[in-house]
Amino acid sequence: MGTVVSSMQKPMMYVNMDSSQAQFVRQTIADNKVVIFSKTYCPYCSMAKEQFRKLNVQMTVVELDLRNDADEIQAVLGELTGARTVPRCFINGKFVGGGTDVKRLFEQGILQRYFQ
Repeated sequence: MGTVVSSMQKPMMYVNMDSSQAQFVRQTIADNKVVIFSKTYCPYCSMAKEQFRKLNVQMTVVELDLRNDADEIQAVLGELTGARTVPRCFINGKFVGGGTDVKRLFEQGILQRYFQ
């Protein structure tokens, strides 16, 4: 008997951390105080963006569903953060989590401290 692999699983792909997408991700995170890798239709992405809007914080939002290289960028984000899901939120170059994480940081008063 062979091993059965679910057709729902994506095959493991090699992520080239020297690719133009990897360079774009690293440069965007380095050059901006707040970066959110998002998709326009994602409710968790909207939740994350809303927390920064409440604080009148300028954010750089990369809407992956509007890009042709979204899969490659998500693969790079997976390597950097441990997950490919969006949103992937960064403050001062540090990964701070997804939508529910950012909302929790806001509710606990922690998010505000980044901008005082």
